[in-house]
Amino acid sequence: MIRKLKVIAHIYTDFEEKFGIPRQSGLVKGLRGRIVFEEAYRSAEAVRGLEGFDYIWLLWQFQGVGEDYWSPMVKPPRLGGKMRMGVFATRSPFRPNAIGLSSVRLEGIESREEGPVLLVSGADLKNRTPIYDIKPYLAYTDAHPEAREGFAREGREHVLSVEFPEELLELIPEEKRETLLEVLRQDPRPGYHEDEERKYGVAFAGHDVHFRVRENILTVFEVVPYIPA
Repeated sequence: MIRKLKVIAHIYTDFEEKFGIPRQSGLVKGLRGRIVFEEAYRSAEAVRGLEGFDYIWLLWQFQGVGEDYWSPMVKPPRLGGKMRMGVFATRSPFRPNAIGLSSVRLEGIESREEGPVLLVSGADLKNRTPIYDIKPYLAYTDAHPEAREGFAREGREHVLSVEFPEELLELIPEEKRETLLEVLRQDPRPGYHEDEERKYGVAFAGHDVHFRVRENILTVFEVVPYIPA
């Protein structure tokens, strides 16, 4: 008997759009998120013992992907968007089941009116992403530091220098500034974008941050309030 997946919670983050979200969890440790359970799962008993773990696994639903759309071959952005790889050799959202997997740090569990709320960091998820399941991370079985990384290793060290004028940076809440800078250093652009005159925008913490990239230097030239499309 096939059981339908149930959404047990949603995560609330500073990202209103997909663009700009780090490509992997844990890359930007300062990113914060709140996991709020759906009413049927708001039980303190359901998270008993979870406070003893530093990290947790999240199984979640990719947003903006057609229910029946998948492709056996995809073009990973970090490979310039030109080289094809098998979908099961990537973390592309275009899969038979649009399920994502992230390891995030559990910063705490708070008891609130809406039940237990998990506070996490390092999340690579869009605001209000549906969560299917939560499991504890076990270092003695889940960590394999000696493992090969295939083609993914090629883009791991790629970072940008960021020029963010002080008067624009001051428009961002102080406690979120360093996190935003780290998001921008990770280079939000697809790997195949090479036009140095092209303008980009990252929707972060209620602001739309506009920038250009020239010779591996990202320069912010405007910060405006975020207005949903």
